[in-house]
Amino acid sequence: MDYTDKVVVITGAAGGLGLALAEQFLAAGAQVALLDVNGDAVRSAAERLRTAAPGRVFARACDVTSATDCEHAIASVLACWGGVDVLVNNAGIAHRSLFGDTDNAVLRRVMDVNFFGAVHCTHAALPSLRARRGQIVAISSVAGFSPLFGRTGYSASKHALHGFFDSLRSELEHDGVAVTIVCPAFIATGIERAALGADGGPATLPRNAVGHEMPPAVMAARILAAVRHRPRLYLPTPLARIAWWTSRLAPAFFARQMKRRAAPPSPTPNH
Repeated sequence: MDYTDKVVVITGAAGGLGLALAEQFLAAGAQVALLDVNGDAVRSAAERLRTAAPGRVFARACDVTSATDCEHAIASVLACWGGVDVLVNNAGIAHRSLFGDTDNAVLRRVMDVNFFGAVHCTHAALPSLRARRGQIVAISSVAGFSPLFGRTGYSASKHALHGFFDSLRSELEHDGVAVTIVCPAFIATGIERAALGADGGPATLPRNAVGHEMPPAVMAARILAAVRHRPRLYLPTPLARIAWWTSRLAPAFFARQMKRRAAPPSPTPNH
């Protein structure tokens, strides 16, 4: 796919992977709309991008948990540029806490952002995507197809993305709309520093990343190179590919290895 003059909408675009993707799409010639719940941050990011791409950057505050906010944001993109060719559902939050300790409100918040945020934006942009035979990119995770210790809500939200977008693809194929699910492993972004804890405050459960954290710019470049070909699923790192196949061919082995690496050590009993 040639992204020259295409209209690309990216959620969670004020920083991290979303901002890095915006830079990549702009370098490919696209017009990019940045949406983020942090209005000041997304407008500041847009100002920086406009220096290299005048007239091709749009920014708007948008809370993806609000269907109305998403409808208004997409309507403003349509008013500015006439349509949407690519929607990148990137907005997300994380949590690190054991399920037995976690408030239901935390799990609901993670699902609202990670799953329903993507649903709301996709629903709002769908008529234009159909008319333009466009593309939907859902940023999932290794947690979207495998278990992850201490991340029940996060993993559930990403599993839900797979069920939703794999099913939606079957509805949109005859319209020429491509649906790509991207499953990165660990990226060096702020999402983990802002992870929710059991009560909605900062997470206290240690984060134990497996393997190297990839810089957002490197990950974004890989994603853009892959989604040009409109694949159904993209696993951008060797770790993601190993996790995919191991979780399917040897699920019990995968679960044991994952828990060994991700779970904090058990306290030593006092004697």
